[in-house]
Amino acid sequence: MDELELRHFLEAALLAAGRPLSIDQMQNLFDGRSAPEKSEIRKVIQSLIDEYEGRGITVSEVASGFRIQVRAGMAERLHKLWEERPPRYSRALFETLALVAYRQPVTRGEIEEIRGVSVSANIVRTLIERDWVRVVGHRDVPGRPEMFGTTRGFLDYFGLKKLDELPPLADLSDWESLRVQLDLPDVEEDHSGDVAEVADLPVLYPEIEVEKPEDEPLLQDELVASEWPDPADSTG
Repeated sequence: MDELELRHFLEAALLAAGRPLSIDQMQNLFDGRSAPEKSEIRKVIQSLIDEYEGRGITVSEVASGFRIQVRAGMAERLHKLWEERPPRYSRALFETLALVAYRQPVTRGEIEEIRGVSVSANIVRTLIERDWVRVVGHRDVPGRPEMFGTTRGFLDYFGLKKLDELPPLADLSDWESLRVQLDLPDVEEDHSGDVAEVADLPVLYPEIEVEKPEDEPLLQDELVASEWPDPADSTG
C-alpha cells in the first residue's frame, strides 16, 4: 500500500469510527505483514492535518487518539444538526465538574465545602452518565466517601490530550474565563439551588457506546488524575 492509498484508508477509518482511534487501533486494521509501522501511520496522520489546514474540519489528537472533527469556530453554527432546541445548562454542574477536574481526586463533601452549597445527586449522576467523571477510590476516613476524578471521555470531549492542558484557574470566581477557554456553552443561572434537574447535554462528537461489565477493574492508565494534589492538603 503506497502512501496515498494509506492516507485515504486512514482518513476513511477516522470518519467511519465516529470516535478517536489510537495509533495501535489504526495499525490493527491491517492484516499481519501488511501493517505499516507506527511511525508511518503518524506521518500519514500529520499529512492529513496539513491537508485540512484552513478547512472546516481537522484531525485532532485527544486522550484516546486521533479523530476527524469540525473546527471549533464552525461548531456554534452547526448546532442545529445535533439538536432541535437549545438545551438547558446548570452553572452548578459545570462548577462541580471544574472542581473535580482541578482538585481531583476529590470527594463530594470536599466539593460542597469549597462551593459552600450542597451538591445535588442529579449533578453527580449526570456527570457519571456523561462519562466525564468516575469514582477512582475512597478516602481513608470514617465513612470512606467516594473520590471522583475525570475520565478519558472528559478529555476527549473537551479536546484535551492530558490534564496539564487545562487552562489555569485561580478560583471559581474566574468562571467566565474558564467557560470561554474550554468553549463551554452559556449556562442558566439556577436560583432554586443545586437540586434542580439537569437537562441532557448535547453530544458534539458522535460516539460508539461500548458496554462494560459492572465489575470491570479500574485500569491504571485510566487514572488520569493520579498526580494531582490532595484537596485536603490545599490551603486555597
